[in-house]
Amino acid sequence: MGSTEFNVYTAKTQFSRLVARAEHGDRLTITRNGRPVARLIPFTPDQPVRTPGTWAGRIEIADDFDTLSEDDLRDWYGE
Repeated sequence: MGSTEFNVYTAKTQFSRLVARAEHGDRLTITRNGRPVARLIPFTPDQPVRTPGTWAGRIEIADDFDTLSEDDLRDWYGE
């Protein structure tokens, strides 16, 4: 899947077709007066797709995780 060049007029008139090609992996260069000005490439997400539950069964949370003792209050607030 190499790079193919299209002038602005052709890109405008065949935009849907060019987007379909990009969806299939083509890298398309848009030119104006024979000079490259833009590129149409396949979309790749900035972050990997999140899969909830990946850490299930690997992490243990203590029963007293959300309790706040007098010592904790003193440590946090200096009282």
